[in-house]
Amino acid sequence: MSAIPESAWPARWWHPLDDGRIQCDLCPRDCKLHDGQRGLCFVRQRAGDALVLTTYGRSSGFCIDPIEKKPLNHFLPGTSVLSFGTAGCNLTCKFCQNADISKTRDMDALMARATPDDIARVAAEHGCASVAFTYNDPVIFAEYAMDVADACHARGLKTVAVTAGYIHAEPRREFFAKMDAANVDLKAFSEDFYHKLTGAHLAPVLETLKYLVHQTPVWTELTTLLIPGQNDSEEELAALTAWVRDELGPEVPIHFSAFHPAWKMTDIAQTPPETLLRAVRIARAAGLRHVYTGNIHDKDGDTTRCTGCGSPVIVRDWYEIESYALGQGGHCTRCGTPLAGRFGEKAGSFGRQRIPVTIS
Repeated sequence: MSAIPESAWPARWWHPLDDGRIQCDLCPRDCKLHDGQRGLCFVRQRAGDALVLTTYGRSSGFCIDPIEKKPLNHFLPGTSVLSFGTAGCNLTCKFCQNADISKTRDMDALMARATPDDIARVAAEHGCASVAFTYNDPVIFAEYAMDVADACHARGLKTVAVTAGYIHAEPRREFFAKMDAANVDLKAFSEDFYHKLTGAHLAPVLETLKYLVHQTPVWTELTTLLIPGQNDSEEELAALTAWVRDELGPEVPIHFSAFHPAWKMTDIAQTPPETLLRAVRIARAAGLRHVYTGNIHDKDGDTTRCTGCGSPVIVRDWYEIESYALGQGGHCTRCGTPLAGRFGEKAGSFGRQRIPVTIS
């Protein structure tokens, strides 16, 4: 029997196979493991006759961010969120923007140790409205994230999952039952892209999106990182935005973000602003009502408009809210039209700061 890592925690969602291996049932990879082997995510390991999560209670670091950085523009605007991740990932994106975290195989890099209650307590002490599971995909540390979510809810805090949505149906139901909001990466609208550049498949992500929007109360926004020559053609963007309109609905916000050379795709130039603006035009022409740009300075692309009268109801400059014209419950103060989203009595005033914190 292999040694069980110090930070190991009993994993859920697995079953034994007739050939002596065990299968992880968390995500569509269905990793089949001999004793001591780790799944592709690297953090779920077979130990004897069971599966364990090796990163429970260990983080790559904590930071307080504006909620708009997740990005979420229709969820408690202007508030602060305590963000953290662990290590590993169940996708193999060649363009990963957080490769130092998601691709690490050095568990010693996870220096921050924190119990779920520690995290919730520190978030509350710093006045955060929510806690976000981000930097790497929380799907792979679901047991830890779900326990943190319980601790947060006990203190009146909300929870946010920033995820690629690559997860099987049963764990998906249990995991998202603990979440209040999610930003899901829809990395492209091509199976070829998903297969070659992420090592995954498109269909499970689309199923997760439909599940979230139609079968849960989780507030959901999408992000698509536009990579020149890979997923930014007019044809693909037209197909993607039409699918969002028809399958999710025109009120679901989508963020088109600029790619920066990273990981194994340093030979591709960063996305020009015009590509994002073209994507916005295509999405709006398809009927999507809340379309944003990311990773560029674009005040218009940060602004939220009323779907009734068309007036700006949230004007942002980067992550700073300059004006806010929503009444209680998220109604336009000019015409009374409700804005899709989750809103407090007023906007927060956290601004664009970023504050590293220590959990103790």
